[in-house]
Amino acid sequence: MADRHCIIEPPNPRQREFFLARERYVAYGGARGGGKSWALRRKAALMCAKYPGIRVLIIRRSYPELRENHVLPLRAEIGAIASWRESDKSFEFPNSSRIRLGYCDAEADVSRYQGAEFDVLCIDEATQLTEYQFSALAASVRGVNAFPKRVYLTCNPGGVGHEWVKRLFIDRDFRLGEDPDQYRFIPARVEDNTALALKNPEYLRMLEALPDGLRQAWREGDWNVLSGRYFTEFDPCVHVVPQFDPPPGWRRYVTMDYGLDMLAAYLIVLSPDGGIYVTDEIYRSDVIVSEAARMVGSLCQKPYAFLAPRDLWARQRESGRTTAEIFAENGIALTPVGGGRVDGWLALKEAMKVSVGLSGERSSALRIFPSCQNLIRTLPLLRHDEHDPNDCANTPHEHTHAPDALRYFCSYRTAAAAERMPSPRVNFFFERAKKSPLGYGERTTIV
Repeated sequence: MADRHCIIEPPNPRQREFFLARERYVAYGGARGGGKSWALRRKAALMCAKYPGIRVLIIRRSYPELRENHVLPLRAEIGAIASWRESDKSFEFPNSSRIRLGYCDAEADVSRYQGAEFDVLCIDEATQLTEYQFSALAASVRGVNAFPKRVYLTCNPGGVGHEWVKRLFIDRDFRLGEDPDQYRFIPARVEDNTALALKNPEYLRMLEALPDGLRQAWREGDWNVLSGRYFTEFDPCVHVVPQFDPPPGWRRYVTMDYGLDMLAAYLIVLSPDGGIYVTDEIYRSDVIVSEAARMVGSLCQKPYAFLAPRDLWARQRESGRTTAEIFAENGIALTPVGGGRVDGWLALKEAMKVSVGLSGERSSALRIFPSCQNLIRTLPLLRHDEHDPNDCANTPHEHTHAPDALRYFCSYRTAAAAERMPSPRVNFFFERAKKSPLGYGERTTIV
């Protein structure tokens, strides 16, 4: 018969602080690799051991993440003292305490937990959830028993929930009904997790190698570097979709931003239902014009158009030629894209808008294939311009190339749609014609 015991490794000082916190809302996080998920599982198990009959809910955004980060580890860690029930994804303790595990991928998923009562809610990677999801889940922490009522969160900067987590736990900007004494933030750094440093030193080196913005957020736990994001709509869980082969009949475009410092070019495929799929990426620095033309042409042999900013038609002082002319000499006829920066960004925000279907699924017209890594990386790094909040800041410049290329496509698409709309003069003619007793045959002068 198996020895029924559970080994509890000693926590590091930050984890111990998390274990001893008594506030109703406790957030533990900041930098990645701080041992947050381990601490959350241990806290749940320890509370179940201390309080017979307590009810705990552990939430992660998706079930695959829940299974890898909590179901399997908990079965290994407490399987000797708690029985796993696959039917309702829960652990039952001999003292009648219970840990239920769930996920909340879409906002409609909160309905799974309406009506249920829990004493403790544990949300892992809380910045992956919207404020609505957090509030709805937190409302399930209630009851008239004597058990402590707590909401524990782990979190990293970034994600769809960055702003509300930062407001509550970093800025402590509380609204009516929110008691400041009930909120506590415990910062975690990768150095706190000595076990990770010993077993996986490559992880720390990976964090050090991240580009500006992500490195400060994920390595240092800086909540301000991703604050003021321009594209608050961007959610990798919605906008990044699995790759597939688009049908040949779908219209294709190549859009690009080019300078000698960087070439950012993307293949965009439009589906019949209005979907915008960004399917392929070229992202290279120090590329001469003729080589850039060859690389852009490799994205698609015969797209509907090769889109580029108007500054490529400016004549170079040294040669008197334009970059667009050199592209043309290399077989790429570029189409200039006009429009202002702000209009282009707003068109991109419109394409990125997330909608919720009747069954609760979230979707967007803009969908990006995982192969477009630099676009996925830089979109959440763009911030509002401090002088014009409607515009994006153009520094750091490296962050702007990929989003600029996508902006040119959205500007072109918006302008093309406007050209297809009847002009006000035509509309005026038909309104007059409808009111005429002679019908459309009346001679009408339009001024």
